[in-house]
Formats: sequence, structure tokens, C-alpha cells
Amino acid sequence: MRAEDVLGRVILVTGKEEFLGARTVDDVKAAVRAHDAEAEFADSSASDLTLATLGEMAAPSLFSAVRCVVVRGLENLPDESVEGLLGYAAAPVEDVALVLVHGGGQKGSGVLTKLRKLKTVTEHKSEELKASDYPGFVANEVRRHGAGIDREAADVLIEAVGRDLRSLAGAAHQLTSDFPGERISEDQVRRYFGGRAEAKSFAVADAAFAGRDRVALEELRWALDAGTAAVLITSAFAGSARGLARLVSAPRGMRDADLAREVGVPPWKLRSLRDQARGWTDAGLARAIRAVAHADADIKGAASDSSYALERLVLTVTSLRQR
Repeated sequence: MRAEDVLGRVILVTGKEEFLGARTVDDVKAAVRAHDAEAEFADSSASDLTLATLGEMAAPSLFSAVRCVVVRGLENLPDESVEGLLGYAAAPVEDVALVLVHGGGQKGSGVLTKLRKLKTVTEHKSEELKASDYPGFVANEVRRHGAGIDREAADVLIEAVGRDLRSLAGAAHQLTSDFPGERISEDQVRRYFGGRAEAKSFAVADAAFAGRDRVALEELRWALDAGTAAVLITSAFAGSARGLARLVSAPRGMRDADLAREVGVPPWKLRSLRDQARGWTDAGLARAIRAVAHADADIKGAASDSSYALERLVLTVTSLRQR
């Protein structure tokens, strides 16, 4: 983002994904700061905004004419301030970057509609990501730090870290700090994040739904010894069961990319799911889902020994597939 993209303009940030919205605001501030190190910054809530306060924030000071004004919670803008804001947005001050942040939802949508019609307004949407969007997000984060990442490595990172964007961004920064300018491989990701609790949980579930009872029990013991919470393990089982159920019920003949979206997994995960699905019937999957629900209730208080409940879950799932 360049100074000429934001100064003398209004940047409209919309959507429910807080991390992406905050990233856009930070990028605007960085562009203004790079243009003028003496630039001044102001931050306000839309609920407190009036034409007078907006004028004060946008007015040049004794120290700098360049300013960046961030107004958050645009959905809470008072009705009496709408016309004043729209009037400013139609003819923004040349040396001021005005950022309007709307948290998503229908509230304040009328103001958004009017702002979007103005040529001086640039909208940056921060909508929640779909499952298929996460690898691209990881690749962009790595690229921001001057490195690259293989698609398989991005998929492994997502599976290990989870889908919290802030955590993924932090993991990408850590990898690029240790391997500056390199193309991050799957091996490097596994070396750094293969021990994460979430990854251990999915290792147990994957082995169980593949019918490998001995491996699943070993993975379970390692996960519990490493301090993995029991609820993460039942959550991984539930996710695997849902993925298999969606796969076996999906229409025949779909392309892998479309099938991955239908199932809710990255494309590389389809191969392992197909391998697992060969040993499952609809009735077996239904019984497995009930077993997962039973184990989840047990570890949350219905039973006294969560380790035993998880071992029983592993054996139940593996035996159902073997049948």
C-alpha cells in the first residue's frame, strides 16, 4: 500500500474478520508513516463522531499537515453525523488518510451503500475465510516477509496450528525469521510445528479411522503424555467423522477442487480421506459418530477416567472400520 493510495482518500474496511481488518488499518498507517515520519495519528469511535470532532482530527497541526484518522465501529455512527461524514468523504482533505472500520452485519448498511458510491472511497473487505482460502493466506503471509512456501507445507501448517489467522500469521513470521528468503518446505514446517497439540490429536484420529488400532493407541498415549487436552482429541475425532461422512455422501464425478470445498478440507487431505473411507459403511460411520459423542460426554464429566474413555473410543472406531 502506497501513500498516494490513502492520502486524500477514504479507506473503508468492512467485514467480521478482525485480524484482516486490523492488518489493513496497520498497512494504511505504515504507508502514511513512510511518506512522512512526522505524520500525526488519531483514533476515534464512530459513536462519538461529529462533524466538529472529525474536522479537529483532520485539521493540520503545528507539527505536520499529514494525518491519519481511524474511525472504528462505523455501524454505531449517530444518525445526525451521517451527512457530515458523507460530505467529508466526497471531498477528503488532500494530506489526510481517513480509515472507516465497519464490523460487519446489517447495522449501518445504508451508510456503507452511500460510501461505496463515492469515487474517493476504496473498500477493503475482511470477510471470514473459507476452508479453501487458508493456504493462500499462509502463502501471502510468508511472502510479506520475503520468503515462499510450498502448498503442501502451507496445508501442514494449517493442520498443525489451526485456523486462527493471528496464530497462522505468527507461525509464518517465525518460519521466515529462521529461514529468511527461503522457500519453506513441508519438512521444515513439521520440524517446527509437528509437536503441536492439535497435530497430535489429528494423528490419533487419522490412525483410528484408518483402522490402525495399535498405531492409534500409541499416538493417543504420546498425545496424553505430552499434555494434550482430552477435548482436543474428541474434537479431532468429530472433525474426521464429519469429513468422512461428507465424502461418502458427496455426488460422484466431482473434481477434486470442488470435492474438497464440499467436504471442507484442503485438496491434499482428500487422498487420506479416500483411503480411510474404503473401510466404512454408512451404518458404521453413524455408530462411530455416536461413539465420539459418547466419549466427548465422558471426558466432560460423565465418566471419571478420561484416558479410559479415549482408549475405548479408539478401539470402538477401529473395530467399526474393520467390520
